[in-house]
Amino acid sequence: MEKAAPVAFASAKMRALKEDELFPSTPGKFKIERSHQFHRQYQRCFASSTTIFLWVIFLIALTASFLSFQPFLSSSSRLSSAHSWGGLQWERQVRVSASPRRPSGLTVLVTGAAGFIGSHCSLALRKRGDGIVGLDNFNSYYDPSLKKARRSHLSSHSIFIVDGDINDARLLSKLFDIVPFSHVLHLAAQAGVRYAIENPSSYIHSNIAGLVTLLEAVKSADPQPAFIWASSSSVYGLNDIVPFSESHRTDRPASLYAATKKAGEEITHTYNHIHGLSITGLRFFTVYGPWGRPDMAYFFFTKAILAGKPITIYRGRDGLNLARDFTYIDDIVRGCLAALDTAGKSTGSGGKKRGAAPYRIFNLGNTSPVNVPTLVSILERHLKLKAKKHVIEMPSNGDVPFTHANITLAMAELGYKPTTNIDAGLKKFVKWYISYYGHAARGIFKTNL
Repeated sequence: MEKAAPVAFASAKMRALKEDELFPSTPGKFKIERSHQFHRQYQRCFASSTTIFLWVIFLIALTASFLSFQPFLSSSSRLSSAHSWGGLQWERQVRVSASPRRPSGLTVLVTGAAGFIGSHCSLALRKRGDGIVGLDNFNSYYDPSLKKARRSHLSSHSIFIVDGDINDARLLSKLFDIVPFSHVLHLAAQAGVRYAIENPSSYIHSNIAGLVTLLEAVKSADPQPAFIWASSSSVYGLNDIVPFSESHRTDRPASLYAATKKAGEEITHTYNHIHGLSITGLRFFTVYGPWGRPDMAYFFFTKAILAGKPITIYRGRDGLNLARDFTYIDDIVRGCLAALDTAGKSTGSGGKKRGAAPYRIFNLGNTSPVNVPTLVSILERHLKLKAKKHVIEMPSNGDVPFTHANITLAMAELGYKPTTNIDAGLKKFVKWYISYYGHAARGIFKTNL
């Protein structure tokens, strides 16, 4: 221990001498060595700062990339998380529902199956023994509880409706993998003329993007099904030649809704031409009846009259009453089923078009336009109540003053013949409405004629 003390003292002295050499007390001495040491320290500091800076840049870029893809990710996650599908039990439900109950029965994918026309068509197909799988996203354009009630009604007839979106390509691919559909009846769409002013993107999402996504799935299916879909009388737009015929021009739409339906006709023609899809477009004229859409005028008027609230009646700027070719739901259903039964086969199964496939467009209307005051008076009679009327000039919201269908082509090729007049049809609607809602129904809806 005594010998260790001098050694430790010597070592400490040597360290002190080395420190004096490195950092002398006299300014200027050993400048080169000190500058070199300072440069090395600076490099360390600069390298550390550069690293931090690069990490900051990287994180900013990563955040920007995430934000730029956020709409896509959000859309995808909404489609995946909002709707649950898949699994052995789900596949079994799809297959059972798709199985025809009659020899040579059709196997039909019905989009918008929980909607007004879709639910009626699905039930009619099942009743005659066809296989049906429904698809609906149960959106909130109008009260989803009505759509869910329709689904329950269809479920009691062993019809399974998949809760999903036509923009979900993975879901569509899965459905076509599970079931060899013979036909697709595409009735899903964003409906309504005036709502486009408030939410235009919903029309592009459903009526164009959704249509293309579905057509891509149909194109790739093996076998390729025939494709029957809902266009609209709205495509006639500003046409003033009556009655509206399939040969009339449709290049002057009066609303975004009409424009998306016209675009749909052009898009389906492209898939027919390139990929050999059998296409039938149906231009519906103001469909009404039980289980109808709450945003339609006859539905809203009934609700308001029963509630003792005023109704707004639009009149044309020239003082003429607006008129619509109101078509009862049962007549429309017969037209849809006739279009399914007469649709030719697609020719592009396996990815190679083997020849021309049918491309057809038909008007489905009643051929007897009814003006709005007459519609109201019929409702008053069946409801046994007087309406409080507020008549104003029609605003510039995309509506047209009248519609009138020429159904000569549908009669000749589909055997289509409407049989229900407006009085009989509204009587059935009122009976259903009171049974479903009762007299105490409340609430206001936007109207669409």
